Amino acid sequence: MSRKASGLKAWALQRLTAIYIGLFSLYLLLVLLFAAPDGYIEWKAWLGGSLVSVAMLLYVLSVLMHAWIGVRDVLIDYIHPIAIRAALLGVVGLSLVAMGLWAAQALILVRLASTAVTTAMLGGGKEEVINAVSNSWIDGGALRTYRHAPNTGSRKSWAAGDACRRAVTHALMANRGEMGYPSALSAKRWGFYDVAFGGKPFRFQRPFGSYVMENVLFKISYPAEFHAQTAVECALKLHPQVAGKLDQIERIVIETQEAGARIIDKTGPLANPADRDHCIQYMVAIPLIHGRLAAEHYEDDVAADLRVDALRNLMEVRENPEFTRDYFDPDKRFIGNAIQIQFKDGTQTERVCVDYPIGHRRRRAEGIPVMLQKFDAALAQVYPRARVEKIRQLFADAERLANTPINEFMTYCAP
Repeated sequence: MSRKASGLKAWALQRLTAIYIGLFSLYLLLVLLFAAPDGYIEWKAWLGGSLVSVAMLLYVLSVLMHAWIGVRDVLIDYIHPIAIRAALLGVVGLSLVAMGLWAAQALILVRLASTAVTTAMLGGGKEEVINAVSNSWIDGGALRTYRHAPNTGSRKSWAAGDACRRAVTHALMANRGEMGYPSALSAKRWGFYDVAFGGKPFRFQRPFGSYVMENVLFKISYPAEFHAQTAVECALKLHPQVAGKLDQIERIVIETQEAGARIIDKTGPLANPADRDHCIQYMVAIPLIHGRLAAEHYEDDVAADLRVDALRNLMEVRENPEFTRDYFDPDKRFIGNAIQIQFKDGTQTERVCVDYPIGHRRRRAEGIPVMLQKFDAALAQVYPRARVEKIRQLFADAERLANTPINEFMTYCAP
């Protein structure tokens, strides 16, 4: 009997990963018992060491592989209808692959969409768009390392712009005759499907159309990570009730979606402004204290206010399953948060809940005037009032804007 038929390879992998998982788990236990780092900073330094980080990566990969082999064998042994078994294997496989792919998907989609649109805007036809997009797929995806501790940094402020820059490069090259790669996705071993998607082709929620444009989320009112936008709004509503008695607060309960709990629930020291604007506790504490949240509130001098960390230490972040369901519902795409504050004397505020931020499509009538105010404020930082008004009038007339030659448009923008 062949090794493949006997399952020897799967058996060996299952045992090897089990041994590594066991040994590394024992090592972690011994570290915790006898040499545990003292405090958050030392933990970050220990985990950031090259040997430990590589060992931790192998540990995660071993857990995923061990889980896949075990669940796969159980399904093969006990689920006999082929269709049901294949469906369950597909769900398990995609779930495990998704853990690795989630980190890369956001910027990939920004770059892909920008590549296709820019190529067409610069005069490319169907062939040029296909060639440009195929090169974009070959770029692969960027890591999210710079968005998470211990490496949170300013790159997250320019990462999307960098993806768009790359898109323009692909568009210009394709329109000058650069070749494309027809099987960039599907090529065996070297294509995107096999390298990054577990060999599975894409599946889509809906036919191609205009869903994305109709459901654009505008970041209008607050300079805050999107999963916390409604939490900031809740905190602003509560500010008048708590501003005079911050020292009397006993507990602050924040309900959020699964994504919010996973991405921006941070405790311990925050290294820099980029770390702070991805911390839901910080983004709630500031409006509770100051009654507003602006970019300058992420700077070191504001973060040094002892009240900020005092409030953060009183916060409990919970996932609200209803918020999570509404977050993934394609007809809703809510980003809900709720906050309730309890005081030492036993009283508490009402539970303030906001389902979707002002930039959501369901709040367009409310959001567009605020967005125009933000547009005016941005222009006013660069241009005199007369120029701002001239630009506003141009943008208020969609037909005139579309028919304005680019050289004439640039005269509006010249300093």
